[in-house]
Amino acid sequence: MEYMNGPAPGWEARADSFAPMAGTEMVLLLGGNVGDPARELDRAQVLIAERIGTVGARSRDHWTEPWGFAAPTLFLNRALLVRTGMDPRLAMEECLAIERAMGRERPGQGGPVSRNIDIDILAIGALIIDLPGLTVPHPRLHLRRFALAPLADVAPQWGHPILGRTALQLLNELPS
Repeated sequence: MEYMNGPAPGWEARADSFAPMAGTEMVLLLGGNVGDPARELDRAQVLIAERIGTVGARSRDHWTEPWGFAAPTLFLNRALLVRTGMDPRLAMEECLAIERAMGRERPGQGGPVSRNIDIDILAIGALIIDLPGLTVPHPRLHLRRFALAPLADVAPQWGHPILGRTALQLLNELPS
């Protein structure tokens, strides 16, 4: 288990390119409920592969109720297992840049709203990161079926470095 509050060895970002170096695997969660969610997630996946790293696995698509607010449409969620050498902070910046490039607008209050795309970093190997704007593992991951089910599709044996349980165990422990 590593705790990161500065650059970890092997996470030096390349200044000349977004091309991945040998690195580690991170799990990204894509979600959206505005427009054509399947097309939006496909587009985000292409941009992630171009700008962050190699997509090694993709979960099934999961249609779920909105979490934390009411919306007239279901969310589509998908997890990607991405190999990257990019510094986690730079990877988060790229996720946000991809969201902006796809037309995502964040409300001033920051509460949950309907959106065409959302990209979250759920996990980066066994790293624990607590930085402004980036907490890994995602702080509410263990509470969210819409995140755990796709994560369990691509990395069922991933071990939560704080809770000490696998993705599949955490999913199975959620109330129905």
